[in-house]
Amino acid sequence: MTNIYVTKNRYKELEEELKQLKGKGRRSIASRLKEAKELGDLSENSEYQEAREEQLILERRIHHLERVLRGATIIQKKKGSDVIEVGSFVKVQKGKNSVQYTIVGSDEADPKEGKISNESPLGRSLLGRKVGDHIEVDTPKGKIAYHIIGIE
Repeated sequence: MTNIYVTKNRYKELEEELKQLKGKGRRSIASRLKEAKELGDLSENSEYQEAREEQLILERRIHHLERVLRGATIIQKKKGSDVIEVGSFVKVQKGKNSVQYTIVGSDEADPKEGKISNESPLGRSLLGRKVGDHIEVDTPKGKIAYHIIGIE
């Protein structure tokens, strides 16, 4: 299993979601299953089948969250680091434009917000690099060149 990097805030969010699913979520499904069973023949009971499907989805999500939390490494912000690592805020130049990214774990990645996964092609290429380094990343549209101009 690979490291799962999360920020402290994201870790707390995942813990809260897990708590809700194990408590309120399971109680809600149990109540729906009980009501559906009372309707009679389970083989042709669509309410029961739907509740069972939702129960399966809920249990899969609980299992996923437990796995993520068990294997999570909380990202520690290191001040003054000159090497890009998970948690780094990176400024790169791509052509004539400069772009800023935060390297996060895959569970938090949101490219629209400038958060890229450490497992993405760009994220992997940036890890371990320094200001002034040039990298090329293979994309479906071809190679894209980046010049690292800042790290925080």
